[in-house]
Amino acid sequence: QVQLVESGGGLAQPGGSLRLSCTSSENIFRFAHMGWYRQAPGKQRELVARMFRVGSPNYADSVKGRFTISRDNSKNTMYLQMNSLKPEDTAVYYCNAFDPSGDLELWGQGTLVTVSS
Repeated sequence: QVQLVESGGGLAQPGGSLRLSCTSSENIFRFAHMGWYRQAPGKQRELVARMFRVGSPNYADSVKGRFTISRDNSKNTMYLQMNSLKPEDTAVYYCNAFDPSGDLELWGQGTLVTVSS
């Protein structure tokens, strides 16, 4: 089965930066779309950013201009570059992908991002 493994979470100060990584056990080109969700304590899981095989990615309004989603096909890895971090960005961040070959929705284990001074 395809597996997604996340890394890069941790503690950052307000205004700081972190880069999250999500590595797939299979070629990420197989995915119709791939992106990041987050869930803060007491809140619903929300879409942060999503990218597709072609075209422009989508971003939540709360992160536009601060976060950038990207991929490296040679490494089967998707990234989320997070700049100008705010305390309200504190959440568990989850990697997500849809594999149309098996009609499967895939999730990583989550990585905790804490933004605090």
